[in-house]
Amino acid sequence: MASLMAAYGRLPVSMLRGEGARLWDDKGREYLDALSGIAVCSLGHANPVIAEAIASQARELMHVSNVYNIPQQEELGEQLCRVSGMDKAFFCNSGAEANEAAIKIARLHGHAKGIATPTIIVMDTAFHGRTLATISATGNQKIKAGFGPMLEGFEIVPFNDVAAIEVVASKRDDVVAIMVEPIQGEGGVNIPDEGYLKALRALCDQHDWLLICDEIQSGMGRTGTWFAHQHEGIQPDIMSVAKALGNGMPIGACLARGAAAELIQPGTHGTTFGGNPLACRVGLTVIQEMERLDLINRADELGKRMLDGFHSALHNQPGVRAIRGQGLMLGVELDVPCPELVRNGLDAGILFNVTAGNVIRLLPPFIITNEEADEIVRRICDLIIDFLQHADLPASSSAGSNA
Repeated sequence: MASLMAAYGRLPVSMLRGEGARLWDDKGREYLDALSGIAVCSLGHANPVIAEAIASQARELMHVSNVYNIPQQEELGEQLCRVSGMDKAFFCNSGAEANEAAIKIARLHGHAKGIATPTIIVMDTAFHGRTLATISATGNQKIKAGFGPMLEGFEIVPFNDVAAIEVVASKRDDVVAIMVEPIQGEGGVNIPDEGYLKALRALCDQHDWLLICDEIQSGMGRTGTWFAHQHEGIQPDIMSVAKALGNGMPIGACLARGAAAELIQPGTHGTTFGGNPLACRVGLTVIQEMERLDLINRADELGKRMLDGFHSALHNQPGVRAIRGQGLMLGVELDVPCPELVRNGLDAGILFNVTAGNVIRLLPPFIITNEEADEIVRRICDLIIDFLQHADLPASSSAGSNA
């Protein structure tokens, strides 16, 4: 890999083929995928319906400039607005680009109100992408290292802390929006208290701020509703989606409603590849397949089954701090850092990752069988128990702690 920049700490494996929830490497070894390419391949690998949509559209028309009407883009926009309750869509190629569009809309909102330094409230353990604007909006200091100066215009507060936002509101008159992941993925599968999103909605209404929900990881059915904020019955002003929208085809979208949906005008924002016929045809097929197979309810059922399995297997296990999840967005938090578990899993033929240093994150595809869900739980619990038996646990670790 001498010709590649060292952007990734890659595992020593080359995947050549996939089918459903399974992958095979260049040596023919099989792996059970509990990560879905980090919440991307919700319909499974090499899905034949998606593959046929790609092949069919590629034979017809792959790309045309956004200076022309694109029927597939218009239809996908209508379908996304239907399932989300939003008014309009802007299509791009990734989640980071969708968040860039959201940030730009928030700034347009501020400047329209005569605010010269529009500020967005963001969360300390958030992750919104890898572009310069989105790392500026991300609380994780590690991903900012070496890239300063950061973009101005972000006020960082603790996640799941309404009072901290109220303090900001009392001190600043240049806030224009709150940007939040309804459930944080990269931050450690952090689920806020019930009522948190409703409180943010009320604060935005009170102060004429926009509520931006980053649904890039938690959206498209992952948590058992189309979008995670729908669990609280609230509606954001702006929402970003990507990942599972394309099941592997790069696509992102920024959705907006009300006045926020009117702020992007010709010449204010754009993209060369975003919303091309191929990507939008795939996005449409993903939505159709999710509805045809009732996969949102299935994600909810599977998530509950797996949570029950983890609680049953790891109850009273010293070193397990917490087990949490919503739908098929699951995390097991340990008392000690555990990045080596990812390699242990690879050796054992099961794929997942560790985030926030000590949280085993699971994002399996929605098409797994009950037996595969049980197999994931069993194999990961075996890895966790074996790891903890050899770990140097803190004295505070004790049987029955939060698990």
